[in-house]
Amino acid sequence: DEPTTALDVTVQAQILDLIRDLQKEFGSAVIVITHDLGVVAELADDLLVMYGGRCVERGPAEKVFYEPRHPYTWGLLGSMPRLDRDQQERLIPVKGSPPSLINLPSGCAFNPRCPYADVPKDDVTRTVRPELTEVGSKHWAACHMSQEQRERIWTEEIAPKL
Repeated sequence: DEPTTALDVTVQAQILDLIRDLQKEFGSAVIVITHDLGVVAELADDLLVMYGGRCVERGPAEKVFYEPRHPYTWGLLGSMPRLDRDQQERLIPVKGSPPSLINLPSGCAFNPRCPYADVPKDDVTRTVRPELTEVGSKHWAACHMSQEQRERIWTEEIAPKL
């Protein structure tokens, strides 16, 4: 859990190298729990994105980073600092506060913070918990928006800002 939190960048790189070396030496998988997307990008082959203790997206790291299909994943990617942007555009925070894990909202746990919660009809995001559905090869997302809606929003609204 958070193997590189609060470490100097040089020490962080050494720890990541050590984790990779141990993985190769023992021929094993490594599960890393972290909020540091830089560590994830450096280390992970496959990702599981969680929100409120629930899996909202799962897939190969490259797919999740470059073709994300859940609004929370979009928010995570937007919240990564960018030095190549103007100061006001360096990061896009996820609005609102994380949910109480002892009192999760009904429906999609992300719905109170999701800017797209009203896209699906019939208030389904607030009443029905979404199931993981396949959105690509070995890539799943738990969202009530249709695949077409998510692809359009990603392509037209989200990706150009990242």
